[in-house]
This record gives sequence, C-alpha cells and structure tokens, in this order.
Amino acid sequence: MEFKYSREMLDALRAKSPIVALESTVISHGLPWPQNLETARRLETVVRQNGATPATVAILGGRIGVGLEDVEIERLANSPDVAKVSRRDLAVVIAGEFDGATTVASTSFIAHRAGIKVFATGGVGGVHRGSAADVSADLPELARTPIVVVCSGVKIVLDLAATREWLETHGVPVLGWQCDEMPAFYSRSSGLPVDGRVENAADLARVIAVRNELELEQAILLTVPVPEEFELDRMELEAILEASLKKAADQSITGKAITPFLLAQMSEESAGRTLAANIALLENNARVAAEIAIEIHRA
Repeated sequence: MEFKYSREMLDALRAKSPIVALESTVISHGLPWPQNLETARRLETVVRQNGATPATVAILGGRIGVGLEDVEIERLANSPDVAKVSRRDLAVVIAGEFDGATTVASTSFIAHRAGIKVFATGGVGGVHRGSAADVSADLPELARTPIVVVCSGVKIVLDLAATREWLETHGVPVLGWQCDEMPAFYSRSSGLPVDGRVENAADLARVIAVRNELELEQAILLTVPVPEEFELDRMELEAILEASLKKAADQSITGKAITPFLLAQMSEESAGRTLAANIALLENNARVAAEIAIEIHRA
C-alpha cells in the first residue's frame, strides 16, 4: 500500500519519532465551518506541543495521505464534495481518484499499515439505537486491528450499552483513562464499567506490550472523559437527543447522514454547548494520545 507523506511525516519516519494518527471525517463531516478548520489545525498543534508528530489521514485525488500539508487540510474543510470513507469505500474512492475523509475504521486500517501505533479521535461508531443489526464499520475494525484508539467513548447518538456488549463479545478491551466507567462522549460517565483503569501512559504501555506478546489482534480502546468544565448533564443530553432524533425521523434522514445530522442538531438544541464539548474532548484526546505515543516510543 503506497502512501503520500507530508514533509513533517517524512522527517518523523526518518527520525523514528512518536506519531499520532488523526482522522479527517471530523474535518469534512463532523464539525461546521470554520470550527472544522480551526480544530484540525489545533489538534495537530496539541500533538506537536506534547512531543509527537501529527499524522492526519485522508484520501486526496485518490492517493492516501498520511500526514497532510496545511493547504490539504484547508481543502478538506472547504470542499463540499469530500466523500465519507469507511473501510468498504477505500477501493472505490482511490480508484475514482476522489477526495475522501477517513472514519475511525479507515483511519485505523491505514494508520496500522503505516506503522502508527496510536490514533486519537472524538468518539467511535457503534450499534445504532433501535437496530442491533445496524453496526458501524468502526467496531469490526477495532476487533481486527491492533492499534490504540484514544476516544471519549461511543458517540452519544448510538446505543452505548449494546455497543459495550459488542466490544466485549469481540474481545476489544475498553480501558478508562483515570476513570472506572466508560465515558458517554459529552458526559464523563455512562454507568457502563470499563475492563480496566489506567492512571498514566506507563500503565497503558505495559498493557500494550502484553497484548503484543500474546499476538492479540484487537485494538485497545482507551476512553478519556470530556474535560469536566465542558461536561453536559446526562438527563439533559437525552432530552436534546430525543428532540434531534424526532427531527431526523421527520426529515427521513438515515444512513451515513444520520450521525452528522444529529450532532449538528444537538449543537443547535444546546446553544452550542455540545459543539464546545466536542472540540474540548478532541483536543484532550490528542494530548493524551501524544503522551502514550511517547511512552511507547521509549519502551
């Protein structure tokens, strides 16, 4: 698999320095303009400030980019014609020489094959509410790709309990970063236990080392709570989500469009507080991922 590397990434690969992968769906489909561009740049800055090299992943003109130049990030943020690319879409988008923003599934797939061990995102996909058969492609990718995914749990618009059960069944360990419950994206707790608690990057590095010795193929899902000052009350969130779900049903919005629509509606219903929480958790997860990448590099 041939990759197009940014100049910064080429330097990092030559120096064998710690790297953190970042997805691009958040740029093209997850956040509104101009917050999408500002946040993408900020996430890269946070990774750099904490001692690692950022590798934002995307498809540009049919080429897989691992680490983007700033002009390429701006292209993703501004263009209305960027495809949302999961694993199943990779061949079609690359063969068609299109632009594509990578999801958790496709970013994990690409990052692992590029030799990157840590990937930071906001929330992972999961089992959809009301349909146990509707499972995000993120989940099977986590079950077969041995990477560390740093997130704030499952996107709140999904069925958290069913997703937690799916992860358990398929052997994906869910660890809590200084917490005993899996975070619920905009909330710091979900009532769902984690498989283990880690206090720092050294704790996680030991888990990773044993996972590798055992030759287990599953990812490690490290869940990091949203910063406390940005947390929203779980009951309030449910009310906001119910109102957003009703609008989606009224407008017959389904498939790939449903999650971005719901996140946008929740931001509107919460007077922008969910958007602020989303950006805060993304930045916090990038910081934690950089710490982990450095610790793995030392080992």
